[in-house]
Amino acid sequence: MTLHLSVKEQGHGDPLQRDVKFLGDILDEVLLHEGGQALVNKVENIRSIAKSLRDEHNPAVYAQLKEEITNLQPPLRQNVIRSFSIYLQLVNIAEQTHRIRRRREYQHQSGELLQPGSLEDGVASLIENNISTDIVENALQTLSLELIITAHPTEATRRTVLQIHQRIANLLQQLDQPCTKREKEDLEESLFNEITVLWQTDELRDHKLTVMNEVKNGLYYFDETLFDVLPQVHQDLEDLLVEKYGQNWDVPTFLRFGSWIGGDRDGNPNVTAAMTWKTLEQQRELALQKYKAALQVLMKRLSHSTKRIQVSEELLNSVEQETALFEGQKKWRNEDEIYRCKVTIMLEKLEQCGQSGAGYQSADELLRDIVMIEKSIKSHHPHGYALKMLRKLKRQVELFGFHLATLDIRNHSGEHESAIAEIFKTVNVTPDYKALTEEEKMAVLTKVLQDRRPLISIFDTYSPETQEIIEVFRMIRRAKEEFGDRAIEVYLISMTQSSSDLLEVLVLAKEVGLYRVYPDGRVVSNLHVAPLLETIDDLTAGPKLMEQLFQLELYRNHIAARNNLQEIMLGYSDGSKDGGTLTANWKLYKAQQEIHDMAKQYDIRLKFFHGRGGSLGRGGGPLNRSLLSQPAETLGDGVKITEQGEVLSSRYLLSEIAYRSLEQATSTLLTAIAHVSNEAEQDDLRSAEWEQAMDEIAAYALEKYQSLVFKDPDFLTYFRQATPLLELGALNIGSRPMSRKGSNRFEDLRAIPWVFAWTQSRQLMPAWFAAGTGLQSFVEKKEGLALLQQMYQKWPFFRSTIDNLQMALTKADLTTAKEYADMVKDEEIEQRIFGVITEEYNKTKDIILQITGQSSLLDHVPNIQESVRLRNPYVDPLNFLQVQLLSELRQKAEKNDDTSELLREVLLTINGVAAGLRNTG
Repeated sequence: MTLHLSVKEQGHGDPLQRDVKFLGDILDEVLLHEGGQALVNKVENIRSIAKSLRDEHNPAVYAQLKEEITNLQPPLRQNVIRSFSIYLQLVNIAEQTHRIRRRREYQHQSGELLQPGSLEDGVASLIENNISTDIVENALQTLSLELIITAHPTEATRRTVLQIHQRIANLLQQLDQPCTKREKEDLEESLFNEITVLWQTDELRDHKLTVMNEVKNGLYYFDETLFDVLPQVHQDLEDLLVEKYGQNWDVPTFLRFGSWIGGDRDGNPNVTAAMTWKTLEQQRELALQKYKAALQVLMKRLSHSTKRIQVSEELLNSVEQETALFEGQKKWRNEDEIYRCKVTIMLEKLEQCGQSGAGYQSADELLRDIVMIEKSIKSHHPHGYALKMLRKLKRQVELFGFHLATLDIRNHSGEHESAIAEIFKTVNVTPDYKALTEEEKMAVLTKVLQDRRPLISIFDTYSPETQEIIEVFRMIRRAKEEFGDRAIEVYLISMTQSSSDLLEVLVLAKEVGLYRVYPDGRVVSNLHVAPLLETIDDLTAGPKLMEQLFQLELYRNHIAARNNLQEIMLGYSDGSKDGGTLTANWKLYKAQQEIHDMAKQYDIRLKFFHGRGGSLGRGGGPLNRSLLSQPAETLGDGVKITEQGEVLSSRYLLSEIAYRSLEQATSTLLTAIAHVSNEAEQDDLRSAEWEQAMDEIAAYALEKYQSLVFKDPDFLTYFRQATPLLELGALNIGSRPMSRKGSNRFEDLRAIPWVFAWTQSRQLMPAWFAAGTGLQSFVEKKEGLALLQQMYQKWPFFRSTIDNLQMALTKADLTTAKEYADMVKDEEIEQRIFGVITEEYNKTKDIILQITGQSSLLDHVPNIQESVRLRNPYVDPLNFLQVQLLSELRQKAEKNDDTSELLREVLLTINGVAAGLRNTG
């Protein structure tokens, strides 16, 4: 192991490159042990040729690389695939560790140099902009960011493998700390062992994930990092405000996590009412485990004796009363250690929670006990030295309650319509609800909602589909009673296309008592009903749709009962699939502005829920940049953003990375406060010109996108044959089917496999296609280059859009993509469509370089540019191998030969490419 020690101890050179080489050397030793010199030589030869090819494209070298790969045979071929894949995983770990290193370097500056996007930077922006204490306090009361783990994860990596990654990262961090020679050797030996285990672990799932598998995968991040990191972010912000503004602050819980996992039933028949209930039980179980563990640690610290201090009468009375209540149960042995007596009782009440009436009936009861202890300790503890563990536990209960994460429920609008139609027919409201016009539907629904009498009787029988819908709403009411009101707060309606879609859900809520109208006109509504606007047409129609509802007195009363807050979800995936990423993002931006301005007239606050994916083609990108790209005025009443797939592991697997991601988001929100408070009138005039430009750009781009995707009759043939779309279903990365209704129609294909397949083939078409035509057409017809350059410099939305396009173009690679295109059987189709893609790629790249003033893509972020450059020679061989394997597999499949081993190798290349590009769907 001395070789690695000497590499790690080198004091010169870039520390990231040092770590990458260090881990690569260990992997080479593992390869030597596992596959012998032949494997090491073959991997090194392919790696060397690929590097040479990236340095300078040479047709002869290119042919040599293809020949090396073509000549590979099992089992050596599979080992080569795994070698490159695991190397890329190790590069990811090294980059994550380097992010942590950089953050610590800033912290060591003792405030002299603030890290961009840190909490310190965010508070500094408030001070620099002269934002008063009152403005900050008022903003914090309405500030809200909810991050939602979605029900369709696209994480290709098994949780077992992620845990190995976590251990490797922790060992690498420890090597950064001062340690003895013996300690270093032990750490290096542990790293060798972990990388060996990584090699010897099967990275592919042998079965499709169940919903409960997904639930456990999501809970893993709460258990490992979020339960501790979330309260820390709040506490650090509070401490900073005290330090900079010089007064006591009580920062509300503005940053929360929620989940769709176990609640999203749109197109997933595996998510039933019973499954959702089981999910809620699992979430509560983890929350209770965490509280018990925290109280047991706290008990060791609270050894205060009433022989030496005086505690509050409230606490003494509480212990006396509850000791009698739990007579016969385990008591703390020393009666004078009153806090330990109280904590022992609290632990028993947690044990009984959900089991008997003796346990805590709500998280508020637990919180009251914690506050009681805190008040008592303040009476005898030195002023200004709060017990941080107690303060942290209090914040955890405020954040997580007994529900852990608020679970959103989602279903397709068509499911509700079918259920309502069956119910209305059964009770003779109307014989054919679906045949009614929208105006007639609204009239019927309004009448039903105003009538207090129930429609559903226990004696009526319905189809299994309708009965399941009814059971879901009954479950929601029970969940609120059992787990707390925050357990489920929102019901989301996919493919919302009319106002009646929302009223249908209110009718179903009324039938189980979640919505009630009393004789005096008073309305009680215990559920947010939120539309999901997804397609380009839905986004365009969204403002009018919501205004129709806001004009309806019955609906406004529902909103009033929900604290005058309307939640609206915006879908990035289907919009991009429908109209291209540039047009979709602009339509999303405009929809927010228009709905926000309209709602203001009705005194209704809005919370926009951004349904972003992990990949650039589905609205992905850094969390803080996602926030900055929204209209600043829409951030004030709360924001929700989905987090899914590889985003979860990249952001929340390691505590310090989780903290960094969340502090960047918080800092962005603080910066938005400063921006909104200091908005200048000229900005309004300038933004009007910018928005007019974007209207024209988006129109050009939409026409170009749809001319290929919807109007070219051969496009789907090209897509299916020039990408690994058909093979992705075997990867077992989620419980949902790849398409709605098991259909082969483009409209029913889910956005995740749509994006994933294009990413694997290095075309990444959904993330950039048609943007070049949109931008270039505007420049040519309006001589508008100077305006676009100004927009890039001054407008966060436009800058974010252009930067995401740069990232997508950099990750795309037309040379590699051509290998995939050659798999298309019809040469005319292949040449024509790949020609269109190539022409548009070059056009997009050229216009972006003109707008940004750069000589190369991503010149403004050289660390990311370098990361992509260094990864390419390791991703390229995996792409070439994938093309070869796909061709062989499809030929065998046509002959009905056994393809199981080939499919396994294809899936291994998919995992490897996903690791290299850090994107699935």
